[in-house]
Amino acid sequence: MITTPLAALYLHGAADIEPTARGLRPHRLPAWVRAQFPDPQLLMAEAQPSGVRLAMTTAARTITLVSHPSRVTYKGVDRPRGSIDFVVDGDLVASDLLDGGDVIEVDFQTGATSFRPGTAHTTVFTHVFDGDKVVELWLPHNESLELIELRTDAPVHPVALNRPVWIHHGSSISHGSNAATPTEIWPAVAARIGGAELRNLGFGGSALVDPFVARVIRDARADLVSVKLGINVVNLDSMRLRAFVPAVHGFLDTIRAGHPTKPLILISPIFCGIHEDTPGPGSFDPDSLGTGHIRFIATGRSEDQRQGKLTLRVIRDALASLVDRRTGDPNLHYLDGTTLYGEADAVEHPLPDALHPDTATHHLIGERFAKYAFAQTGPFSAL
Repeated sequence: MITTPLAALYLHGAADIEPTARGLRPHRLPAWVRAQFPDPQLLMAEAQPSGVRLAMTTAARTITLVSHPSRVTYKGVDRPRGSIDFVVDGDLVASDLLDGGDVIEVDFQTGATSFRPGTAHTTVFTHVFDGDKVVELWLPHNESLELIELRTDAPVHPVALNRPVWIHHGSSISHGSNAATPTEIWPAVAARIGGAELRNLGFGGSALVDPFVARVIRDARADLVSVKLGINVVNLDSMRLRAFVPAVHGFLDTIRAGHPTKPLILISPIFCGIHEDTPGPGSFDPDSLGTGHIRFIATGRSEDQRQGKLTLRVIRDALASLVDRRTGDPNLHYLDGTTLYGEADAVEHPLPDALHPDTATHHLIGERFAKYAFAQTGPFSAL
C-alpha cells in the first residue's frame, strides 16, 4: 500500500487546514475569523466539514482513510453519527458510518459537559472498479474530523475539478442538519445536479448576517453565490427589523466589493411553522426532554412584532423589498424560501424536530433549488 501525505491540494471546500498532534483538521472558515470571533457555537459548526471532500485521480482499487472524529452529543438524545461518502466519477458508490472518536456530552438539564476520548476510525473502500477515475471522499457534515493517513494500492494525484465554484452561506439547514450523509445535504444535492463545485458556508445556529462571513465570501474564488438568511436571526432573537435590513444591505455590499457582477441569489427562510408568526427566541421543547428526540418551540409572542421583533413572514417581505430597491444590480436575485419548502410540504414532509428537514426533504429542497438556479434561464445558467 502507498501512503500519501495529506495536504491542502487534495481538499476541496475548505478554507484552511490546521495541523494537529494527530494529523490535519479541515476548517471552513479561515484562521483570522476564528481568532477574531471565537464563539463556541460558530467554532463547532465551522469545524464540521460540511461539503468538504478529498478529491484525487487514481487507478486504486482499495482506498483507506484513517481519521479521528470528534462530536457533540446531548444526554438522553439520539443523534446519528456522521459518515464518509465515497463518490467515483460523480456517482455515490458507498457510505461509511463513523465509529469511535472523542465525545463531548452536554446535559440539557444541568448545562454540565463531559469529555470522553475515543479511538481513531479507519474507512476502507475496496473492489473499486479498474482504471483511472476521479475519487472523492466527502467528509462528515455533522462531526469534526482530523485526517491522519491516506493509503491506496496505486498512486493518487490531486485533481482540479474544472466546474463553476458555488459559494453558499446559510444556517443549520444549509449545514445539513438531519440529513443522513454528507452528499445528501441539500446544497450537495443541488451542486451535483447543477454541475457546480460547492463551497458550503452553512453554519448551524450561525447565519447571523456576520460581517466577517461576507468578507470571506468577498475574498474567495466564486463564480456563483447564494446567501440564505433569516431563521437564525429569528430563533436567536438577535435583531429587530430596523437593524436587520441595513445589516443585509451591508452584507451584500461587502460581497459585491469582491464579486461585483457574479450571479447572487438572496434566499429567504423555508416554511417553519413555529416561527412563521411567532418571534424568537427559539428553545428546546421541555416536553421533548427525556424522549430521545428533541423538538424546538418559539417562545416569543406574535404581538411583539409591533415592537420590531422578527418572524419569518416579516423577514420574507423585508428581503423581497430589499432586492426590489437594489435596482442597480441586475445580477441580484430574490428566491422566496417557501418555493423550496412551503406550508403544503410541511404536511407531506413534516420537520421532525419542528425546525430541520429530514433526508428526503433535503433532496426535495436541493432538487427544487437546482431546477430554479441552474435552469436554462435561471440565475446560475450563464456559467
